Amino acid sequence: MTTAEKEKSEPLIDLQRLVVSVRRRRRLWLATALAGLIAGGLVAMFLPSPPTAVAKILVVHADDSPSDSGTLMETDVAVLETTKIAGDALKKLNSTQPPEEFLKDYAALGVTNNVLQVTVKGKDNADAIARAQALSDAFIAEYVARNQAGAAAEQKALLDQRNQAQAELGTVQNDIVAEEAKRNPNPAQLERLYSRRAELTSKISDYDGRAQEAGIGTPKVGAGTQIVDAPRILPKSLLKSAGTAAGIGLVLGLLAGLVLAAIGSVVKDRPVLRREISRHLGASVLAQLPKPPRWFRKRRALEERRRVAKTLIRTIREDDGTVSLLDLGARTTTAALAVDIANELAEQAPVALVDELPKAGLRALAAGSKVRVLDRDEPKVPGERRIGVGSIEPGTAWTDLEHLGAEAILVVRAGQANTEWLHTVARQLAERRIPIIGVVLVDPDPRDHTDGTLWDGLHTALRGRAAEPARAPEPLPARRPQPKLDRTPHARPAGPPPKPVEMFPDDEPTVRRLAVAPPEPAPKTAPRRPPTPYKRAEVHDADQPTTRFAPVTQDNVEAL
Repeated sequence: MTTAEKEKSEPLIDLQRLVVSVRRRRRLWLATALAGLIAGGLVAMFLPSPPTAVAKILVVHADDSPSDSGTLMETDVAVLETTKIAGDALKKLNSTQPPEEFLKDYAALGVTNNVLQVTVKGKDNADAIARAQALSDAFIAEYVARNQAGAAAEQKALLDQRNQAQAELGTVQNDIVAEEAKRNPNPAQLERLYSRRAELTSKISDYDGRAQEAGIGTPKVGAGTQIVDAPRILPKSLLKSAGTAAGIGLVLGLLAGLVLAAIGSVVKDRPVLRREISRHLGASVLAQLPKPPRWFRKRRALEERRRVAKTLIRTIREDDGTVSLLDLGARTTTAALAVDIANELAEQAPVALVDELPKAGLRALAAGSKVRVLDRDEPKVPGERRIGVGSIEPGTAWTDLEHLGAEAILVVRAGQANTEWLHTVARQLAERRIPIIGVVLVDPDPRDHTDGTLWDGLHTALRGRAAEPARAPEPLPARRPQPKLDRTPHARPAGPPPKPVEMFPDDEPTVRRLAVAPPEPAPKTAPRRPPTPYKRAEVHDADQPTTRFAPVTQDNVEAL
């Protein structure tokens, strides 16, 4: 797969990187959550909610049935939360408040299929109770009036039907009289008219009875719908109110912090994973160190740093050139790591540290040890190895890095620099012909298990640099000298030429026969020169800030 195909296959947003970035920004969303918690508590204390009155109304439905699923009560709740009921309540209170605004001050809840709870807010306790009472009365009055209006409408409809039946009955009675007055009445016609008269008489009687019942209305509805729990002020608990408000503020602050952390991680584009930092810098991650602790686990951190120092020593001890440790966001760790490396190397040969890392206290860390801390311009002592300590943070003087070391180890803090700056560091080091041995990652995510090794850079990997140098090949045994044949004419014996030797027997006539020429004398062997030891040559490339092996030559092959 080519680089372009890899870039196309990469997702627009790496979820693993997003989760790690949000987790690393826990200070942000924890701070916003704490701010929300405090703000909620302060609001509950200094801006308390207004007094609230509650009342319960028993609502009797004319069409109530055991199979009702609460739809009738939902209708009552919807009717209560209308501007008509709010306006009637305000009229009872002689208030000029618009009904639309009053709707925001109360709420209705269906407790059961026949119990309605009304909650009303007021300026003070008396105002809240008065509003709840007026709202309950307005609802009951409207509900009873609506039922009576329905009963009256039903009675009127029944009376209209009765009047129509009576008018038709008069017509049928006239037809019967006219038919009976005839000399020869039609019996079938009379029978039909008699049946119709009886049917109309029965309908008129039914309409009269139903109209009388409808006129009575629904007395159970009017008498049963009433306030069963008078308006009263809800008790308040300052601690409970503050806890509720603080909990709401905590949740809102936490959500806001998480959103801000996610947006910031996408916008700032700061690599935090091992594979990303390795890819952008063009060097493998050799080791990683946790964030320096402030109070606890200092001894464990010290042991971990010394272990990393020994690991780095194995990568640089075979080189005679100078090495530099360049810091990017981990100044304290870089200085301490440089002192540990120098102390380990000082047991074999003199070591000096070139201090170009500001505000790191390198001299104080190296005090009392065999390691000298020098400035860049001080002359070098013969036989003394130098380790440069510098910085590659924004504002770095790139021309000064050449004097710190021929190769560099980068100490990078995860999430410190964005992608653009990592590319700038890799490009500037490549232009200065400073290969990157590897990267020491500081403060990585504990759950980051991505691979930070560049497999196309074997010469900079830990296993390649730490390998033992190859032994010089043993000289090959000299060849046995061959007798030299005399090819002068006088040395040839007289007589017929010698018969050529056949390669194949005579019993195979179909096979071509070849003659074997006499052996030629072996050339004189030139004295072998001593084998050239295999050594690494540095081939620099502007796009690859690492060291490469020289190609294999014929001299190296003969030496092996």
